[in-house]
Amino acid sequence: MKCYSFRGGASTQFYMVPFNLLKTRAGYYNTGVWASKALKEAKFFGEVVEVASSKDKNYNYIPKDVVIPSDIDYLHVTTNNTIFGTQIYKDIDSPVPLVADMSSDIFSRPVDVSKYDLIYAGAQKNLAPAGVTLVIVRKDALGKAGRPIPTMINYLTHIEGESMFNTPPCLPVFSALQTLTWLKANGGIKAMEIKNLAKAKLLYDEIDRNKMFVCPVPDPEDRSRMNVTFVMAPGYEELEKPFLTKAKELNILGIEGHRSVGGFRASIYNAMPIESVAVLVDAMKEFELKN
Repeated sequence: MKCYSFRGGASTQFYMVPFNLLKTRAGYYNTGVWASKALKEAKFFGEVVEVASSKDKNYNYIPKDVVIPSDIDYLHVTTNNTIFGTQIYKDIDSPVPLVADMSSDIFSRPVDVSKYDLIYAGAQKNLAPAGVTLVIVRKDALGKAGRPIPTMINYLTHIEGESMFNTPPCLPVFSALQTLTWLKANGGIKAMEIKNLAKAKLLYDEIDRNKMFVCPVPDPEDRSRMNVTFVMAPGYEELEKPFLTKAKELNILGIEGHRSVGGFRASIYNAMPIESVAVLVDAMKEFELKN
């Protein structure tokens, strides 16, 4: 298994994965917007089975006790759901090849890479500026789809060219190197997980304590450490805009929830220090006292 760089972000991987791996039938976890987009693209290449879905509750949980079919070519999961604020922490024990979109939580926690046939990640959360995409793939998983694959979207092309089949995006690749150097100098992925756990706990504890806010993901085990979503509690809905105004006055920016769900979303990726999370928590406390 080796690591390669691509262009086109995770959205390109949505169709590259089935183009290279789907022979007849694939299975997908549908746990959010990006998972559903990946599922949609796979349908162009064969039958797609929705192995598990949380759509019935607006993607506010991670499905449990899932029975994985043994007759699918691979199982695809999206480990972190940025819009709805859920996350899969456990490396699934899959009876079939496992594929994961780790765009928004790569390098935030240890991962048993040996359990996956393919991992892909858009760089713009925890690795580098947009423009480069990380792919970790088993070479022995490739070349079995039984269809002609255009040169540029054939993983084997990039393996044989060692990510240099065409001119790579040099600045994002260099930025990724700098980020990985920083990651190693700061204790590596295990140390990063400890910091991310502390940041998430600090914010979720305040959301659960504060009478004015509520997290739409009820099970703490399903809550994302990367994207903390919350809304105004029942009875306080009219205070959403005043809270955003107050936050901006305190130079707390970018906490608006995704336009499809509203509310608030604090993205606390690796680079976000716990001190910044504490500023948001203090703002929430102050807002509660004054309202």
